[in-house]
Amino acid sequence: MSALPDSSPPRAETLLWLLGTLALAAAPHVERVPLWISVFCLAMGLWRGVAVGRGSLLPGRVVRLALALAGIAGVFTTFGTVFGRDAGIALLLVLLSLKLLEVRTRRDITVVIFLACFLIVGQFLYSQTIFTGLYLALALLAATTTLVDLNKSGTPWQPWSNLRLAAVMLAQALPIMLVLFVLFPRISGPIWGLPRDALGASTGLDDEMAPGHISRLGLSRAVAFRVEFKGTPPAPAERYWRGPVFTLTDGSRWTAGASAPLTSALQVETTGAPVDYTVTLEPHNHTWLFALEIPVTVPDIGRITPEFLLLAKEPLKTRVRYDVTSYPHYRIPAISPLEQRRALQLPTELNPRLRTLAESWRAADNDDQRVVDTALRYFREQPFFYTLNPPLLSGKRDQMDEFLFNTRRGFCEHYASAFTLLMRAAGIPARVITGYQGGEINPLGNYLIVRQSDAHAWAEVWLGERGWVRVDPTAAVSPARVELGVPAPEAQAAAVVPLFELQQLVALQQMGFVWDSVNNTWNLWVLGYGPKRQQQLFNEWGLNALGWGGAAAALLAGLGVPFLLYAAYMLWRRTGGADPVLAAYLIFCRKFARRGITRAPHEGPRDFAARVALLQPALAADSAKITGLYCALRYSAQPPAHALRQLRLAVRAFRA
Repeated sequence: MSALPDSSPPRAETLLWLLGTLALAAAPHVERVPLWISVFCLAMGLWRGVAVGRGSLLPGRVVRLALALAGIAGVFTTFGTVFGRDAGIALLLVLLSLKLLEVRTRRDITVVIFLACFLIVGQFLYSQTIFTGLYLALALLAATTTLVDLNKSGTPWQPWSNLRLAAVMLAQALPIMLVLFVLFPRISGPIWGLPRDALGASTGLDDEMAPGHISRLGLSRAVAFRVEFKGTPPAPAERYWRGPVFTLTDGSRWTAGASAPLTSALQVETTGAPVDYTVTLEPHNHTWLFALEIPVTVPDIGRITPEFLLLAKEPLKTRVRYDVTSYPHYRIPAISPLEQRRALQLPTELNPRLRTLAESWRAADNDDQRVVDTALRYFREQPFFYTLNPPLLSGKRDQMDEFLFNTRRGFCEHYASAFTLLMRAAGIPARVITGYQGGEINPLGNYLIVRQSDAHAWAEVWLGERGWVRVDPTAAVSPARVELGVPAPEAQAAAVVPLFELQQLVALQQMGFVWDSVNNTWNLWVLGYGPKRQQQLFNEWGLNALGWGGAAAALLAGLGVPFLLYAAYMLWRRTGGADPVLAAYLIFCRKFARRGITRAPHEGPRDFAARVALLQPALAADSAKITGLYCALRYSAQPPAHALRQLRLAVRAFRA
């Protein structure tokens, strides 16, 4: 079988398999690119499919150039650029589909397959889940099968044979890939820097808070982060995961403002036992590192602000893992003049009814704690409702007046915002804290799952000697007044579920825990396999004392040993180790080789026997007998019974 030159035309079956491979590689991107790009690529693919075997239907150079310019202009018009993740993938799809129109030789197909591999890798910029990896492995198998078929010239088209050979080749590469993945020195961060638009669609908390934002997260079951506790997890009521702290407001919208510089160690008095835990945080394109109130240690990747907010050194575009120690019971004994001024800031001439209500509470009682209790009692006794779909508040002016005295329906940000404004109007420093509250324990992995639906907002008030005190005004709303459709535990507990449906729900929940545990393992040991985890693995294997030189030696050994074993296996097969008939005959040939009569590589058994008869007539009979037994075993459809035993005995008795 001779290889065809690269300039030779491919067969029709190879072209059709190529089109199927490109469809697999492009399918995941269809939902993300504009509709016109999908239609354009489909049209080019159909054009090339119709032209299979009829090259005259393919366009000329001028038409191809015009289509290319139109495609590039369309991508630039749609995205405003041809760079970045989204525009780059769209441009690759357009140009790859146009490349199909000039595929005429085997070399052209090779180029298209390589471009398709770039398209396959590009999917990891959007998703790195297990399902994504499995699907892209299937696309890579199809691409490898196309290359196998492309290099099987002069043979009938055998798709299943090509597919099997491609699968074997990828399976043979798998051990090498695993060795490189585990032992090759890891670098901090991703292998390549993500473009600016890589996290444009990420969900999570924002750097400002306004009524309605967190309620949108209440519908999301996406994982925000996972937590592994080194001891007993804190009670659910203490699982407040501190995030952005907001102190400045225009009456409806809250922002953090510039944080005061941290000039000395933060003062905090702690009581009770600490909680040690490890957080695996999903990327959210901000710098917040969520921690239980109140964190007393700072991860290596971050810093802490005067508001006890942990911040990373740069926006989190990849999954991170960090250790924290927190104290659920604490007292912050000091407040700076700047913090106090900011915690009392109120927009002028807004929400007059709110101001009047808070001033009446202050006039009735001068004790700050009793004013706080009065506000909570107000939320509890008045007909306020907790709902995920509150009515819209008209305009920006006096929104909290409208909420407190008219609609009285809201989510946690409504209650936190209104309560904080009431406290400030009563002369009590207060601020809004956003983050997450709660989470569910996965019993299979013994870790806590905190989802976007656990996003929450609460308040902190300054109460003199008690310092900053957490107050959750949302909790003051009676559970009986939680409207249907809200994912609250109280609402779920109040529902009457038939036993069969309850069993189904429990089974689904267990399946969800299993899948999340698998995902967590994937995140930790595949996506999260960085320098720290690699060093941890080296320590467990005893490679830490070897240093990077020892690790490099282990890497070379890990790559070299499989190659040597495979080479030894091939040599063993070639020398007859895998074939007892060939092994016996090669022993016979080596006996002659010691006498200076060596069988040439091109020399068949009977030709060799004939030459031996001329050179050593006395050995001709024995040589003919052994050669006859070997040929019968090797080439006869039904070799004589006990022929292999006779061959072995004859070779053993033969003396050259």
